[in-house]
Amino acid sequence: MKNIITQFSRIFVGVLFIISGLIKLNDPVGFSYKLAEYFSEPVFNMPFLEPFALGLAIFLVILEVVLGVMLLVGYKTKTTIWSLLLLIVFFTFLTFYSAYFDVVKDCGCFGDALHLTPWESFTKDVVLLFFILILFFNQKLIKPLFATQKTNFAVYVSVVLCAFMAVWVLNHNPIKDFRPYKVGTNIEKAMEIPEGAPKSVVEMIFIYKVNGVDKEFTEKDLMNIPEGAIFVDRKDKVITEGYMPPIHDFTMTKDDSDYKEELLKEPKLLIFVTYDLTLSSPDGLKKLEKLNQEAKAKGYKVIGMTASGADVIEKTKKEYGLNVDFYFCDATALKTVERANPSIVVVQNGTIVQKVHYNDIQDLRL
Repeated sequence: MKNIITQFSRIFVGVLFIISGLIKLNDPVGFSYKLAEYFSEPVFNMPFLEPFALGLAIFLVILEVVLGVMLLVGYKTKTTIWSLLLLIVFFTFLTFYSAYFDVVKDCGCFGDALHLTPWESFTKDVVLLFFILILFFNQKLIKPLFATQKTNFAVYVSVVLCAFMAVWVLNHNPIKDFRPYKVGTNIEKAMEIPEGAPKSVVEMIFIYKVNGVDKEFTEKDLMNIPEGAIFVDRKDKVITEGYMPPIHDFTMTKDDSDYKEELLKEPKLLIFVTYDLTLSSPDGLKKLEKLNQEAKAKGYKVIGMTASGADVIEKTKKEYGLNVDFYFCDATALKTVERANPSIVVVQNGTIVQKVHYNDIQDLRL
């Protein structure tokens, strides 16, 4: 019976680590955004780690897949299980911190393929920890599936394939797009809220300084605020989350006006997406004006979308000879639209028909 439970745990943990790792390896840039969120000031306040988020993301997802393979084939059992244990303890701490302090809404455990609430993520990690502890206390029952050479070969191949996949998706697009802006999505329809959809229940919290200390009061407490209290701030506390459409923060703003409705009616719209022009690839930016001219000659309306300020936009347009108008959109939304910076998105009557990395401009079908 002990052996059956151990082998089940081995398969369950190994397969789950491989699936979870491959989903994130499909989109390591997206996972790096999630790590950067953990490093930001509201969470762990370690901004010095943010520049290393992508490298760390790639390392972690490859490690996740390879550890899953190592466990299944029985490669260096003691090292493998200790590594799994340390990794799951680390992730359990992260997900508990996120859930308890409500600082990160989605841990990114399964990328954009499956969104878990913070407490669901924590529960998942606790379950994994339970099964890994079973493996830890029954290490002698985990035997290699193959002879030493074949076992080693399986692990080495998994490392090489993971590294190749990482390089590929970084220089092109994710192999499978799980994001709300995938090809075939009508942006306007994806922003609609169905009739009768549940609405968020929000409670207003008022912060007053009482005897030098900030204290929170609900609407019901307003009549009981101590005399001499000084108003500091007001915030909204979400009691129950309502329906959130897949796309909810998309704008196309210019000169304080949102042109989204107008632009999404264009039969031929080509968009240069670059969430931050200061971080855009120079090689990518150099290719855009030629594409701009070719697209306009074929009847396309060509625009840029960025979260950068007007000064940066003008500087970039002048430096790279870009003759396009840029519209503002939140950086988080643009990072979700596409991972490459810059990238090219083709939209017809509000529907995304093609997306390419700047390395794949030759694949555009205009």
